[in-house]
Amino acid sequence: MDDEREQSPEHGPLAGFTVGVTAARRADELGALLERRGAAVLHAPALRIVPLSDDSELLAATKEIVGRAPDIAVATTAIGFRGWVEAADGWGLGEDLLERLRGVRILARGPKVKGAIRAAGLTEEWSPASESLAEVLDRLLEEGVDGLRIAVQLHGEPLPGFVESLRAGGAEVLGVPVYRWLPPEDIGPVDRLIDAVVARTLDAVTFTSAPAAASLLSRAGERGLADDLLTALGHDVLPACVGPVTALPLQARGVDTVQPERFRLGPLVQLLCRELPSRARTLPVAGHRMEIRGHAVLVDGELRPVPPAGMSLLRALSRRPGWVVARAELLRALPGTGRDEHAVETAMARLRTALGAPKLIQTVVKRGYRLALDPAADTKYDSAG
Repeated sequence: MDDEREQSPEHGPLAGFTVGVTAARRADELGALLERRGAAVLHAPALRIVPLSDDSELLAATKEIVGRAPDIAVATTAIGFRGWVEAADGWGLGEDLLERLRGVRILARGPKVKGAIRAAGLTEEWSPASESLAEVLDRLLEEGVDGLRIAVQLHGEPLPGFVESLRAGGAEVLGVPVYRWLPPEDIGPVDRLIDAVVARTLDAVTFTSAPAAASLLSRAGERGLADDLLTALGHDVLPACVGPVTALPLQARGVDTVQPERFRLGPLVQLLCRELPSRARTLPVAGHRMEIRGHAVLVDGELRPVPPAGMSLLRALSRRPGWVVARAELLRALPGTGRDEHAVETAMARLRTALGAPKLIQTVVKRGYRLALDPAADTKYDSAG
């Protein structure tokens, strides 16, 4: 810990990285957690939530349960369960709903939901230690559900395979849509996030619900950018999901994601604090240690913000450290479609100033530029090709 403090006293583990946030609910909390660790955050809620008290579907489901109690109720999210009870109170049905649920076998997905159930004066029959809905489903199917009436609290969209499996087992399933997702009223931020992913100006995108992931993919498809988005998420921009259900829409399109062991915002941010620095390129250059991050460089542990054009040049040079890269090739790496090689010289001058150590990049007269890779590292990088 002491060494870590000495090397990076002024910046967090995510300094120099830009992270996209697609969440609508708890977005401010997630953004604050990321910024506290040094990240720049691009917030683009991929969805909006229909307020519970305005949701006619939830009202209809609540009246149906009050009129005829189910045999089993499955509670999936704490905020959803609390919101359901609060909405029922607003409709004058709160006491009737709780009275009905007191005689029902309640299964809770995890400890947060258990807390919400008990706060309402109810008691759950069982909850899996894994916090997995798959385990809840396995238990129900093992016990047998034929002829049973089961109320399932949905969270944003029908749970993939859950309701279908219960119905296939002979159950009558009543969905309780405690909140519904709709496209955002302002699609501009989502489009900007998609453009940033495709341009690789984001280092990671976080997803906290399956509907948000599905919505982002859908919007990219509408704009003809689905393949570009999937390619970027598959290779250059890290997709980080809060849990396996959230990851399903991405996995269905062939995108591998990273997920924390505990499906919470805190562990999701901690995961990014490990993953993003581990993906950064670190090189020994001109007696310095250079770590290339998304929009900044650590030079001997000191954070040096770099303009976008400079980062493009630096990435092009770092792909072949120690080798001369021609001006024409560096010009192609610059954002935009200019043909004047003078643009390379201008961007290179700004890059050297930003790095604070001009000797990191050498000018090779009439040929181009190279990273001044330390001699001891030459063999290693030559063999790497």
